Amino acid sequence: MKIAISFSGGKDSTLALYKIQNNPVFEVDSLLVTLTEGFDRVSIHGVRYELLKLQSESLGIPLREVWLPQDCPDEKYQEIMGKTVAGMREDGVTHIAFGDIHLQDVREYREKMLSASGIIPIFPLWGLPVEEVSREFVDLGFKTVLTCVDLESLEPSYAGKVYDRKLIMEYPKDHDICGENGEFHSFVFDGPNFTFPINYRLGEEKVTKDYFTKKDRFLYIDLIPY
Repeated sequence: MKIAISFSGGKDSTLALYKIQNNPVFEVDSLLVTLTEGFDRVSIHGVRYELLKLQSESLGIPLREVWLPQDCPDEKYQEIMGKTVAGMREDGVTHIAFGDIHLQDVREYREKMLSASGIIPIFPLWGLPVEEVSREFVDLGFKTVLTCVDLESLEPSYAGKVYDRKLIMEYPKDHDICGENGEFHSFVFDGPNFTFPINYRLGEEKVTKDYFTKKDRFLYIDLIPY
């Protein structure tokens, strides 16, 4: 069965991909990615398009790109994704995998969007304890860097940190270690399913405002490939 992976370049979608790759039932068709027009970056995560293409090359899996307008309203998003999903179905894709772990409302939203599409959503990490997911990710040899932090949850110093055993031990116990609630976003630069590591250096930091409160909230750190 052909499957696409809903892919952000971050740790949870990469771990979901790894689990699917080790399931002989599936043939991975593509990495489904959303990017923001005018910025040439992964939506929400803020990672450069060039780095995403390097991930695709190292993983040996083609990108299935979805370009979204800036400040894309949900109605427009659903229209664009509807066309994308229809194209996937025409290409023989029967399933799509998501890296969600425990947010029920997010899962229900995805299931509703796909309910009439003929494509079946699956959730390889669903219901696993976040502590188990974080340990497994690191123990498998994946390497990832935090690209964005929510300043209402984490100190600014977390931006640009590598997600490793030390970070896991020091991480605030009252926050989700997998960042499932948006505490942080990440970029995976190496792992057991990568054919080569992706080299980067840390660039400038930028704080953006919360869409609803208009307060400074999200700290992004640029990753520059070299």
